[in-house]
Amino acid sequence: VYFIFFPGGFAFLPFLWLVNVVWFFREAFIKPAYTEQLQIKTYVKRSAVGLLLWVAVLTTWISIFQHFRAEWGAVGDYLSFTIPLGIP
Repeated sequence: VYFIFFPGGFAFLPFLWLVNVVWFFREAFIKPAYTEQLQIKTYVKRSAVGLLLWVAVLTTWISIFQHFRAEWGAVGDYLSFTIPLGIP
């Protein structure tokens, strides 16, 4: 069972980072100070950094793939979920 959930965890980890940032932002940065707030701030900041890095990497990959897919020939077709019709 572990080998099924482990890759799924990586696939949905950026989504969980987003949920963490949205859900705990007010608790970490807006509410009056309390003892656990510093730890919550740390986790929210780390989640935000991880999410931003993931978005940057994904955006870069999508841009490169969309630009060069036709030039990659068969490899670009194998990586495609759908293959557009017509001449690029």
